[in-house]
This record gives sequence, structure tokens and C-alpha cells, in this order.
Amino acid sequence: MVDPHDRSDRFELIAACEAATLARFANEVLEDDPPLSVRQEPRPQLLMQRVEEPVERRPFNLGEVLVTPAEVELAGERGFAMVPGKAERAALSGAIVDAAVAGGHERTPAIVDALEDTATRQRERRRQSWAESKHTAVEFETMEDQQ
Repeated sequence: MVDPHDRSDRFELIAACEAATLARFANEVLEDDPPLSVRQEPRPQLLMQRVEEPVERRPFNLGEVLVTPAEVELAGERGFAMVPGKAERAALSGAIVDAAVAGGHERTPAIVDALEDTATRQRERRRQSWAESKHTAVEFETMEDQQ
């Protein structure tokens, strides 16, 4: 179960959240004109995606992926987001949302609800994807243990 109050989980949920939802919440947070400074401008960049090789359990560089990170300071709280693709507005909005939740902004309950909805949709997509692909699994038999 993911917890939007846990920062690591929140990063994942912000990355999966729709850009329009993040922008709406960021605009609502900024309505009161809190002190905001952008610590890292949102700029698309390539990031090496690492996975664990399943046989020997060693790290493996799968390839580069395009991401857009951003970092802000909002009313004394730092916020960070990294979203997939070239998405400057979503990254900046996500960083503002992260800082708002970290600082306990009055919009936090609504933001948390939206992030929990994102988690539910993400679980459903994964479940559906697995249901569609599990029938394509191949089982291999080996003769190594036979004599």
C-alpha cells in the first residue's frame, strides 16, 4: 500500500499523476502567493535506467530514459518532482505539490486524495496488464537434474 505522506511513495505518485491535476493543485497552492523559489528549473534530461538482472541479481543498465526534474522551496519547505518525458510544467507543478504536502498546506487532504486515486488507477492498470499477459507465460523444462 502506498502512502502519499511518505516522501518516497509521493515521488512515485506525482510521477504517475496527470499533468493537469498537478497543475490545478499547484495553482491552488500558489493562490495565496506564498514565498516560492525555484531551486532547479525543470529541464528535460536523460537518466540511466537501472534494473536488476534476474538470474545473478546484478545491476544492469537497461538504457536511457527522458525525464524532467524540478525542485522548489515553498514557504520554507523543499519540494522535488521528476516526471517521465519532456514535461516542464508537470515537473514544476509536481515539485510545488510535494512541498505543499511536506509543509501541511491546507490543500494537503485534497492532494492526498488525488494521489491515492492515482495509486488506485495505477494498481488497476498493472492488474489488468498482468491479466492480459499472464496467459503468454512460457514454462521451460530442463534436463539438468535428470539422469
